[in-house]
Amino acid sequence: MADKKATLDGIQLLKGLAPAEIRAVEKACAWRDYPADEQIFDRQTESRDIYFVVSGRVRIVNFSASGREVSFDDIDAGGYFGELGAIDGEPRSASVVAVEGTTVASLASGPFMDLVVKHPRVATALLKRLAHIVRASTERIMDLSTLGAHNRVYAELLRLAREASGAESQRAAIKPIPTHSDIASRVSTTRETVARVLGELQHSGLVRRERSALVVSDMERLADMVEDFRAG
Repeated sequence: MADKKATLDGIQLLKGLAPAEIRAVEKACAWRDYPADEQIFDRQTESRDIYFVVSGRVRIVNFSASGREVSFDDIDAGGYFGELGAIDGEPRSASVVAVEGTTVASLASGPFMDLVVKHPRVATALLKRLAHIVRASTERIMDLSTLGAHNRVYAELLRLAREASGAESQRAAIKPIPTHSDIASRVSTTRETVARVLGELQHSGLVRRERSALVVSDMERLADMVEDFRAG
């Protein structure tokens, strides 16, 4: 069972609710802990709940016919997943796996849609999240269609660096250090290719390991490398 002291106070989607309303949502949720690497649900699962990540981290993945993993996104504590099935009633579009020990609270589709209808701030936050997914998917499709494997690794490192740093920063410390497998699954290439590209970037001084972080020393230079290949 999840820690009874756990709350939904940190869930970004619910920030527009009053404390009493958040407590009511907590009571309506089913709470569960997942150890690292355990699947939360599979693609095509018929469940319609939305899941709030109370602690830990989960990964949205799919698998090709050959069994190759394709990773779409990692969702940290404060985020949520499963909103598509909760909205349209269709089967799940991807699988979700706990990356580390994770606590989630799941809310049935009916109560969730009531929240969306009754609270404009929740609806607006949900729309912004869906818009982000569309934009990120469009960018990913463009990268897969127009960039070679090496350049897709550059683009993924740039995305991770931008998430880890402020908009104006030219240096980023990516934590935790992404594994070669993680990057490879995101950009549809092999671990060997990722290792080779990271080795080249480290040799050039653009990327280095620093304690528990992968440091990008010059984000503008990395962005220029990605854009040069897109333009070409």
